[in-house]
Amino acid sequence: MQVNKRSLEDVDLLGKRVLVRVDFNVPVEQGPEAIASYDHRLRATLPTIQYLCRTHSRIILCSHLGRPGGRIVEGLRMGPVAERLSILLSRPVKYLKNCIGPEVNQAIESMRNGSIVLLENLRFQADEETNDPDFAKALASLADIFVMDAFAVAHRAHASTVGVPQYIPSVLGLLAQRELEQMGRALESPLRPMAAILGGAKVGDKILILENLLAKVDMLFIGGGMAATFLRAGGHPTGSSIVEEDKLDFAFQLLARAKEKNISIHLPSDVVVAEGFSADSRQIATMQVDEVPEGWHIMDIGRRTINEFTKQLQLCKTVIWNGPLGVFEFPIFSEGTRRIGEVLATLDATTVVGGGSTVEAVESLGLVDSMSHVST
Repeated sequence: MQVNKRSLEDVDLLGKRVLVRVDFNVPVEQGPEAIASYDHRLRATLPTIQYLCRTHSRIILCSHLGRPGGRIVEGLRMGPVAERLSILLSRPVKYLKNCIGPEVNQAIESMRNGSIVLLENLRFQADEETNDPDFAKALASLADIFVMDAFAVAHRAHASTVGVPQYIPSVLGLLAQRELEQMGRALESPLRPMAAILGGAKVGDKILILENLLAKVDMLFIGGGMAATFLRAGGHPTGSSIVEEDKLDFAFQLLARAKEKNISIHLPSDVVVAEGFSADSRQIATMQVDEVPEGWHIMDIGRRTINEFTKQLQLCKTVIWNGPLGVFEFPIFSEGTRRIGEVLATLDATTVVGGGSTVEAVESLGLVDSMSHVST
C-alpha cells in the first residue's frame, strides 16, 4: 500500500463524517471473555477514536473479522466487538448490521457530532478483498474524510485500504503513525547487536520478512513450525512435522547467505516432540534434533534451546519477534514461547513484538507493558 503520511492534525475534522479503517480482528468466536482478554487491537485504536471525538466528528468505524469468504457468517458479526469497544470508550458504539446500503446511509445521516458507529464485517462482502471499485466508492460515499488506522492490513490491496482513498481525502490515524515511527526506528537505526526471532507455522508466510531482515540483523533465531523446514534443509530428520518441500532450497540458500554475511543463525538444538499433533498427546519427549523419529511431530523448542537462545538474546540491544516458537495454543507445548517472552521482558533493549498469534501470546502472559512496542 502507498502510505499517505498526512496525519489527523493536517485536516479540518470539525463535524465531518470520518470513515476510519481499523483492525478489530479479535477472537469473537471464542466469546466475550476472549474478546476482553485479547483486545489489544481495540485498545491500540482508542487514541485515534478519542481524538476524533474531541473534534466532534461523526465517527464511522469499519473492519474485517476472520475469513468469511464473502458471505455472512453469524459467528463473525461485529456486534460483540461494538459492545466491548463501548466499554473501553465509556460511550455508546452503535453496531450497524451492514456496511453499505440504504439502512447504513440513513443511520449515518442521523448521527450527531461525536457519535460512533461500527459497520458490519467488511469481508461479508466479496468485493472487499477484490478491491471492487464500486464497493470502494460506496464505502467512500459514507464519509468526507478517510482515516487509515489499520496498520496490520496496510499491505493488503482491499477496497477499504487502497480503494476508498481514491475517492475522498485520506490521512493516517495515530496508531498507524506510531507503528510506522516505532518500526522505522527499530529497523532503520537500531541499537546493536540486533536480533530477529521468527516462528509460526510456515516459511512461506515469512519469506519477505526473512529477505528484508537478513540485510539488517546480527542474529536470527528460528523456531515454531517453520523450524522444521530449516532443520530438514540442514540435513536433520523431522518425523511427521510439516515441511514445505518447495521452500527447502530457499531455506538452504538463506542459511548459506547468512554465513557469508557473518549473521549467526540459531536453530533449535533440541525439540519437544509428540506422537500425535494434539493438545492431549500422551507420548511426549524431548530429544536432540538429529533424533526425531518417524511419525512424530516437532511441537516446541527444548530447554537446551531455550537456554542457548536466552544466552545470546541477553547480548542484544534490539530484538524483533514475530511468531510463536511452538504450538503455543496447546498449553503443554507453550513453554518455549513463554520462556523467551519472559526473557525479552527483562532485557535492557528495544523489544518489538508483532504478528497476531505472537501478540496473543504476549497478552496472555501479561507481558505487553514490558515490551517496548507491541505491534498490531
